[in-house]
Amino acid sequence: MTTVDATTAFDALRPDALTDQEALRRVYAQPGEAAVRKQMTELTDETRQLISLASLVLVASVDAAGNCDVSPRGGPAGFVGVLDSRTVAIPDATGNKRLDTLQNVIATGRAGLLFIIPGRNTTLRLNGRACVSTRPELLSQLTAVGKPPASALVVGIEEVYPHCPKSFMRSGSWDPERWLPADAQPTSAQVTLAQLRMPDLTIADIEQIERDALKYRYE
Repeated sequence: MTTVDATTAFDALRPDALTDQEALRRVYAQPGEAAVRKQMTELTDETRQLISLASLVLVASVDAAGNCDVSPRGGPAGFVGVLDSRTVAIPDATGNKRLDTLQNVIATGRAGLLFIIPGRNTTLRLNGRACVSTRPELLSQLTAVGKPPASALVVGIEEVYPHCPKSFMRSGSWDPERWLPADAQPTSAQVTLAQLRMPDLTIADIEQIERDALKYRYE
């Protein structure tokens, strides 16, 4: 009888992994003064402008058991509302209705945001308290996604940190000459079909589902 080795690369690397912050710090030099000083607890005029230009934000959250999640949110530039210098609100446009992020926020009251501006190398990180609001007067302000959303993710800022552009420069994310050809990767439909593991479904079925999801994305 053949046995399956369930050991993963993670299991092999875990025993001698770093286990305390002092050991980690010994691997690196101390951060420069500017890297520490530029962390703030509220928005400036400049970081407000970055948010007004961002059409994509990645939302990090964690549930009560410590399981992490990062999910994208997108819309027209400025779809995230700045309520004041320490509060932002993200409209929840219709997605897959799993509600992973919103359920995590309700469980722990925390979230982290990373704002991205296509074509620009500047990113902005916000971390802080979080809640899910269905207050009508708030939702009526957040219509950039097509109509008032069912709810909004509200983040009370505790940390504002503008990242340096190195990661985007290294990745060439905005350099067309470094983009992969369209056929170099599986399509969204191919990935989804493999994940679903439902023999009766075809690529054509998934592609139609995706077209319908885009057509009726605000419902």
